[in-house]
Amino acid sequence: MNKRMWGGRFEQEPDAVLEAINASIDFDRHLYAQDIAGSKAHAAMLAKQGIIGADDAKKIAEGLDKILAEIERGEFKFSRALEDIHTHVEARLKELIGPAAGRLHTARSRNDQVVTDLRLYVRDAIDRLDPALAGLQQALAEKALEHAATVLPGFTHLQPAQPVTFGHHLLAYVEMLSRDRGRLTDARKRLNESPLGAAALAGTSFPIDREATASALGFDRPMANSLDAVSSRDFLLETLAASSICAVHLSRFAEEIVNWSSPAFGFVRLSDRFTTGSSIMPQKRNPDAAELVRGKAGRIVGALVQLLVVMKGLPLAYAKDLQEDKEATFDALATLSLLVAAMTGMVRDLVADEKRMKAAAGAGYSTATDLADWLVQKLAIPFREAHEITGRIVNRASEANLPLHRLPLAEMQTIDGRITDDVFSVLSVAHSVKSRTSYGGTAPANVRREARKWLKKLDRAPRQG
Repeated sequence: MNKRMWGGRFEQEPDAVLEAINASIDFDRHLYAQDIAGSKAHAAMLAKQGIIGADDAKKIAEGLDKILAEIERGEFKFSRALEDIHTHVEARLKELIGPAAGRLHTARSRNDQVVTDLRLYVRDAIDRLDPALAGLQQALAEKALEHAATVLPGFTHLQPAQPVTFGHHLLAYVEMLSRDRGRLTDARKRLNESPLGAAALAGTSFPIDREATASALGFDRPMANSLDAVSSRDFLLETLAASSICAVHLSRFAEEIVNWSSPAFGFVRLSDRFTTGSSIMPQKRNPDAAELVRGKAGRIVGALVQLLVVMKGLPLAYAKDLQEDKEATFDALATLSLLVAAMTGMVRDLVADEKRMKAAAGAGYSTATDLADWLVQKLAIPFREAHEITGRIVNRASEANLPLHRLPLAEMQTIDGRITDDVFSVLSVAHSVKSRTSYGGTAPANVRREARKWLKKLDRAPRQG
């Protein structure tokens, strides 16, 4: 007998090319646990509704448990001839329990089955990602507390701007990751509706209980429209969009680590666990982990773009194009999980060169804004006037090849005679960061408070890593 679910009408076997392009088992085998869970919930509901017999439902459940165990032990035989995970499970179920296996597909279609599996899979992936991201936040917050007063050059346009603290810089990523977790949590809320029972596209005439299967699978409710249930993939788009934004955040931080760990900056040192050497240059310490975080982020963004392109031209309801929703999604979610783990390890092992950071923070006249602020506060002049005076003083210091705090007072007074020697109290990088006490500012007291707040908050959250 033809083991294909759709073989009844067909007299000839599919061409080998069709079989190759049509088969999805190479990647949708990842859905085996979700597929079996969905089938067990469906069979139990069918029995409760009197649509199939209790004995058949019991045989189906026992057979599905055996199949799950076989797959997890690596004993299950997969074949492209059986096309997808659903066909594999049903075919093996028939071998185990006989004709009763044929009753499992009553009142459902592969269309609602596969999207139910996908929603369960993505929900599980988000549930694993969230504690992993919390673990990365914790690593960053711990490092931020350690370096609450460590001065670091702050850049705009990759040019020296104003001094900040290393801890403040790290806490910026804690905030970004918090929003990433929020986006993934929101995506999870919206995806947590059950398509099961929508059948192919129109629902079913059997007296099924969709509330029961939704509850059994941990969904909040069944989806209200059968066409929407089988054809929508916005839950994947939203998850991939949130994942892409998170990957971009990780990539930006990875780029900074690559720069900071180079001798030209020398701000941080990565451990041997997250660096590699060169096959020809013995001195090299390559930040490969950070570079790969930066590089692999593109795969996640690419998955989002790929699915957007697939979806943009599809009418309702199901089309085989939707088979392309899985492979890139699986890869993107697995990749993001790997990037989070790599970044967490790098942050925990990272060692800062505080002297190098502080020296660099004073370069490029980074306390010029502090001088302008002093002029406004002490001389009661408009900021634009103070900006002009400061610019002229910076130009004078640059001509003399001196940092601002080494420019003689007499030189400053040739530009504005009202300047007093009190100005030198604000020209150090340590004073600069200490003075930025506004909410969200880089002052060490702010950083310590925020780091402790985050650590207290994260200590209540389950984590991985």
